[in-house]
Amino acid sequence: MKLWIPFAISAGSLLTIASFVGAGWDAPPVESEQIGFRGTGMYVHRDVENQEALKLANVVPPAPWEADPSGDRAGDIYENVQVLGDLSDDQFNQFMASITEWIAPEAGCNYCHNPENLASDEVYQKVVSRRMIQMTQAINVDWQSHVGQVGATCYTCHRGQAIPANYWYEDLEPKPAGGMTQNRAGQNVVAMFAGNSSLPQNVLKDYLLDAKQIRVHSTTALPTSANLAGTKETEATWSLMMHMSESLGVNCTTCHNSRAFNAWDESPPQRVTAWHGIRMVRDINANYMVGLTPVFPDTRKGPEGDVFKVGCGTCHAGVQKPLYGVSMLQDYADSLTRKGPTEVPDFASYQPGTTQRLAPAGDTTTPPAAPADVTPPADPVEATPPADPAAVTPPADPATPSTPEATSPPAATPPATP
Repeated sequence: MKLWIPFAISAGSLLTIASFVGAGWDAPPVESEQIGFRGTGMYVHRDVENQEALKLANVVPPAPWEADPSGDRAGDIYENVQVLGDLSDDQFNQFMASITEWIAPEAGCNYCHNPENLASDEVYQKVVSRRMIQMTQAINVDWQSHVGQVGATCYTCHRGQAIPANYWYEDLEPKPAGGMTQNRAGQNVVAMFAGNSSLPQNVLKDYLLDAKQIRVHSTTALPTSANLAGTKETEATWSLMMHMSESLGVNCTTCHNSRAFNAWDESPPQRVTAWHGIRMVRDINANYMVGLTPVFPDTRKGPEGDVFKVGCGTCHAGVQKPLYGVSMLQDYADSLTRKGPTEVPDFASYQPGTTQRLAPAGDTTTPPAAPADVTPPADPVEATPPADPAAVTPPADPATPSTPEATSPPAATPPATP
């Protein structure tokens, strides 16, 4: 008998055990929920060990007090109130107190304001916040097809942090060293925005900023001219789906029927909600985040110089419904459930530490001269999400070859999930 054989088996067994124990892997207890007919594979699986932490991270904070809607308007009392001027004095101060706790609980008011001149726009965070308020109002008014009546507030994304925990930017790292590694087609490295897979790493730019076609699924067994998508396009779609699954803490069957991924009439209603959500996120990034590029400092941009942008995880933070579907809007109805002024200033003209009033488009008011010795605060920016578009009505043709999540859904009323 060869003595090395039992030693080799023992060593292999020990290495196998060590790879599972020492690498930080685990086999957690999994909770499975059947969401479709038996035998169709329609199950949602959740890691039980993560559920308690997710519940603690999704607790809705109470309003600091119940605001009185009567009294003088904030725009008549305070200077340079461009978006929330129709609130009462008490509503305005309640909302300012809430924003402070939602975004900068340690820095306080000074995170967005010069304490010597609260009306000044010299602190760039104030310029960003004003635009983010416009964005949140637009989400709640224009995108009820995705957020329903639950809506969104600044806290939905920020959770007590100046920058939301989950954002994305153009990811080209590590850049190829040359030679055989020069043409890796944007994949085959750890894609941090695609569930740490080796799938294409920069697809969020294509699908959540640009409007690249997501569908890849054919309805015929053999190729036809109706669908020219190949392996590369399919891998890109998978990468987006990985991002969505990780962001919501769900698997494919939340939105798709596992026996017919392309069929809208056999898909759960959440697929329609997600279809609108993709378009909402595109609108947020294209019309709100990118426009603020001249305002954000380099510390609030990615390695390629693009601003931090919104993804599905920015609001959802690992759960299917942000904050488990609990709405905060009842305490901020006048602040966030209707649109205030929507004019946008020329952000390219903004000078941090100098600009006293960044006037919206069409406003001819002459801003006061800025003092020469004002220094911009070193405090970083808040990259916020949520945005505005006109509510999109999906085409009602489910027969076209389709793909996960982005094909036009049938003319169904989307569920009111946030």
